[in-house]
Amino acid sequence: MTDVNFEELAKSVGKAIGRQRQQVGLTQEQVAEHLDIGMEAVSRMERGKVVPTVVRLAQLAQLFGCELADLLRETSNRPTEQSIVLSQQLAKLNAADREMVLEVVDKLVARLAP
Repeated sequence: MTDVNFEELAKSVGKAIGRQRQQVGLTQEQVAEHLDIGMEAVSRMERGKVVPTVVRLAQLAQLFGCELADLLRETSNRPTEQSIVLSQQLAKLNAADREMVLEVVDKLVARLAP
């Protein structure tokens, strides 16, 4: 069984929430208003001080227009999950920029791989 570092997990989920919020152009205050909670509660989630419930994560995903899995996928250290996150990021770029990113990634892998 894999040991889970809950503190790191909370921070990772918080970063994912913050990233998704910023991508859709919402402030913490707007998120708080939509969820009918205080702005400090949103801040605490994003800083990893509070772990949101599954229901709250589903509400956030709906607000951000993403899948619930997207908020959790960003916390995974599995290559398969990470590749999905990278794919979503690449999809935002035009063909030339995707090509450039792939070239950089190839160089980094060649340099860092044992």
